[in-house]
Amino acid sequence: MFQTKTQIESLLQAADLKPQKRYGQHFLIDRNLMNRLVDSASIGPEDVVLEVGPGTASLTSLLAARAGAVVAVEADRPLLDIAAEQLRARAVHNVDLIHADILASKHRIQPEVLAALTRQQAALAGRIVLVANLPFDVASPLLINLVLDHPTIDPLLFTVQKEVGLRILGRPGQHAYGTLSVLVQALTDPVRLADVPRQTFWPQPNVDAVMLQLTHSPAKRAAAGDVPHLAATVRNLFGHRRKTLRHNLRIDYPQVAAEPLAEAASIDLGRRPETLAVAEWVRLAEQLPPAIGPRSGRD
Repeated sequence: MFQTKTQIESLLQAADLKPQKRYGQHFLIDRNLMNRLVDSASIGPEDVVLEVGPGTASLTSLLAARAGAVVAVEADRPLLDIAAEQLRARAVHNVDLIHADILASKHRIQPEVLAALTRQQAALAGRIVLVANLPFDVASPLLINLVLDHPTIDPLLFTVQKEVGLRILGRPGQHAYGTLSVLVQALTDPVRLADVPRQTFWPQPNVDAVMLQLTHSPAKRAAAGDVPHLAATVRNLFGHRRKTLRHNLRIDYPQVAAEPLAEAASIDLGRRPETLAVAEWVRLAEQLPPAIGPRSGRD
């Protein structure tokens, strides 16, 4: 059942709780936008939904009414207790509530969550879909992990702060264009579903948000080749985005001869990283060995 701002406030007050900034808690309180998010996922009874940050189970209830199962992951134990009570009161039995951080580390999804998704999918034989009003503090690292390492969780539908949304959708030459832009666009088809004004959240954040859908593309993944190597290449060479590719190559790939590389990849190394299109990043990565410089493997 959709919960209004007043209802969410009452639930928190009854438990002597307040929204936690450290968990990036901003509750979506616009019924139309929440329905838009759920409808866009086209969820069926054979599907498993991953929800991150269920809060007081407003979105969770809507998802459970359509999906075969929902795996909802909440880091805030008191809030998880509220969600559990709300689901019990409505006799909702197909939600697996997990008390955990969705990320076990910066580069790894919580194994307990992956195990729950696999178990539910084996029973239902449908898709695994992400549908979430993502907590602001985990959105970027979570999405990059899902895009790089978990193409079977597909599609991904979520609200996220506008800054992150612009980075996902960024084009070469734009300020927002960077590592996140390249890796998401190299492996998925991103679509902007709706703008989400800050007034549609409680408590109101200082920024607007956007609703996006990412659909994994097998053709793009095949063209990208060695995905971990592509990711490391992009992360390394974006290390000093205002410097030229030639400058950054000297730091991370000192063993590589610049001019043969430029010829093989058909890329002018006098350009800056932010000017390269996704296809050019793929070509460049194909020509480079693993980095040996000091910034190798960082985000």
